[in-house]
Amino acid sequence: MKYLLSQIAAIVGGSLYGADAEVRSVVTDSRSLSCEFGSAPMFVAMRGANHDSHDFVREMQSRGVKSFLVERRLEELEEGTCGFVVVDHAIAALQRLAAYHRAQFHGTVVGITGSNGKTVIKEWIVEELPAGVKFYRSPKSYNSQLGVPLSVLMLEGDEELAIFEAGISRPGEMARLERIIRPDVVVFTSIGDAHQENFLSLEQKCDEKMVLARSARKIIYHSYYEPLGAMIEARFPERRPVDAARFPEVAESVVGNAASRRNAQIVEAFCAVMGYPAPSFASAPAVAMRLEVKEGINDSVLVNDAYNLDLNSLALALDYLHNIALSRRKTLVLSDIPQSGLPDEELYARVAGMVERAGVEYFIGIGPRLRRFAGLFNCRRSFYASTDECIARIPREAVAGCTVLLKGARDYRFEKLAHALSRKSHTTVLEVDLDAMRDNLNYFRSKLSFGTRLVAMVKAASYGTGDFEVAQMLQHEGVDYLAVAFADEGVLLRERGITMPVVVLNADADSFDVMIANRLEPEIYSFHSLEAFEAAAEQAGESRYPIHIKLDTGMHRLGFVEEELPHLAERLRATTQVQVATIFSHLNCADMPEEDEYTRAQIARFARMSSQLAEALPYGVIRHTANSAAIERFPEAQFDMCRLGIGLYGFGWRHNPALRPVATLKTRIVQLKHLRAGDTVGYGRAGKLDRDTVTATIPVGYADGLDRHLSCGRWSMRVKGMPAPIVGRICMDSCMIDVTDIPGVAGGDEAVIFSAEPGNDPETMAQVLGTISYEVLTSVSGRVKRIYLKE
Repeated sequence: MKYLLSQIAAIVGGSLYGADAEVRSVVTDSRSLSCEFGSAPMFVAMRGANHDSHDFVREMQSRGVKSFLVERRLEELEEGTCGFVVVDHAIAALQRLAAYHRAQFHGTVVGITGSNGKTVIKEWIVEELPAGVKFYRSPKSYNSQLGVPLSVLMLEGDEELAIFEAGISRPGEMARLERIIRPDVVVFTSIGDAHQENFLSLEQKCDEKMVLARSARKIIYHSYYEPLGAMIEARFPERRPVDAARFPEVAESVVGNAASRRNAQIVEAFCAVMGYPAPSFASAPAVAMRLEVKEGINDSVLVNDAYNLDLNSLALALDYLHNIALSRRKTLVLSDIPQSGLPDEELYARVAGMVERAGVEYFIGIGPRLRRFAGLFNCRRSFYASTDECIARIPREAVAGCTVLLKGARDYRFEKLAHALSRKSHTTVLEVDLDAMRDNLNYFRSKLSFGTRLVAMVKAASYGTGDFEVAQMLQHEGVDYLAVAFADEGVLLRERGITMPVVVLNADADSFDVMIANRLEPEIYSFHSLEAFEAAAEQAGESRYPIHIKLDTGMHRLGFVEEELPHLAERLRATTQVQVATIFSHLNCADMPEEDEYTRAQIARFARMSSQLAEALPYGVIRHTANSAAIERFPEAQFDMCRLGIGLYGFGWRHNPALRPVATLKTRIVQLKHLRAGDTVGYGRAGKLDRDTVTATIPVGYADGLDRHLSCGRWSMRVKGMPAPIVGRICMDSCMIDVTDIPGVAGGDEAVIFSAEPGNDPETMAQVLGTISYEVLTSVSGRVKRIYLKE
């Protein structure tokens, strides 16, 4: 894109103040590195329910931004060389600008919509495009009311083909996206229950999805997905929609399960409609749909974002590298970029500029084209002809203690490099979906009154999901406090670059010195703990050190009782070593409707006690008592701040489909056995077979956190989407499952221990065990590798 602010003002119906600057890119997140700052960015400031990014305009000015799209005149800022377009609603204005930009594009535009599979099919289509076709595809799943206009504005204009996703969550949204995308070709993927909560029926959602095709010349769908298929045929008979089910079904051995085969048929139908050669499907496409973060060798962190390589995706990946690296050095491993449509000299000059602005300390290039332009990169660098050569010769200093971003085209097989640099080789992994966690965070934020703060619970390694990766995401998302159980957890966060306030809930006198050394803030729950921390603060030469006063409002675990408050207030007024930052308590039955009378009494007691103490202090304090359940059920308990715990991790989704479970525990089959009726399996011969059976041995046992009480059929895993019950007793490091009724199972196939799928989820597992989901998740062993997924 390339516009003057005066043109933008005219297009969106805004008013221009200040300089008429040139705009070539758009920034909406002030926390973003925005590797393209060199290309004349415009910062779009928006007001939301719990944030106002106008507060960051001055910061963006200091970082060199000259152009702004804002929702109010900022009188306190000198306009000078900067320009401001003022509009009533920034997102609506951005959508109008994107619609105008799309209207100037003369290539073929493809819109992809559906409940699931949009990104998979988009990336698969790109893999099958003929060589030489200059194309653009929206980054990852930029398919929302904000993501679509941002992706459309990334169009350079000379592409032959542009592919966009369109995702909706409520009626009325698709009409706005259709006006922006105006697709020539529409591809419908699957239809299902995803984002169903705001629709009255599946038919209503199908109706909304079909709005995307109202002006399209060509429509592709799969009749397996009903009622969508029949509704498309009835709505658009004159356009002769193409049913992908009529195309030859790809062999199961090539592309996996039935859903993948249907996706393959859709891709084949698309190629036929576009006049492209039929896809060969010679091997299953290894489309990496999610960015992965995991531990690497030599105390490194690996960010694996391979198989999706163009300038836009590189900019986004470098931005994420900047945010996750924190105190670590940054290394980028990059392959040659295929099919950019740019001359190599221009392409790699732009890459080198992005690398420099991202603060990459060590650059590793793989491929002959990158090596030819080695002189463009002004940092420590190494170049290799192939991935295998890189694996054999990569310098230790490029990895040790670094955050390493892997960004490679599919032909370079970066999965081999990722495997070589990964620290743990245990087949069993816990996948943690950071996007789902962020969505859960934003859901609970939407329930808060404006200005209400938020503390996120990351104790017990973020409820088993990870030591610091979750904390990094929460810090980036602007949470006000983190809370851990013990000082050691807080120290680890500090060592990994977390700088935000961290509260230690189980603070004991033996850890006070290390807490002060690491600027960790203690929960104080008794006069003894107050005296001990005052002494530690005095010894360290501290004054007004922040502390958090715990009140006992009924749980009777820790905290000051009401009768102690007068003396406590007197002590706190007299001390100079500490200062109260917050006063809080805990609602122990907020998730139990049958105890609502008790919970309301607790809230009233906290209001009375916390007010008494706060009013007795000569400075302001923050009060908080609401946990995840109370945020939803007791808005009167919000006070000044709320604590988000288990809800952040998606538990409670059974009664609230807006929440997304974040964790999937999976492994792979290491051996199959064909056994006869009457044979026994495992320790104590507990698994006696009543039929001829195929068992699969998987490398996960009770030492990994798989509770032994799930033995002998009490729990079923998922193989190829079908249940596979546990046979016999769970061993320390392995167990056996029954795969007799699952066709086509082979060694190396994935077995899902628990996931977000109903019936296979941790909450169902907890019910089987007679416990709670907290225990299931926190029991996953530290030897199980954590992999973090992010769009």
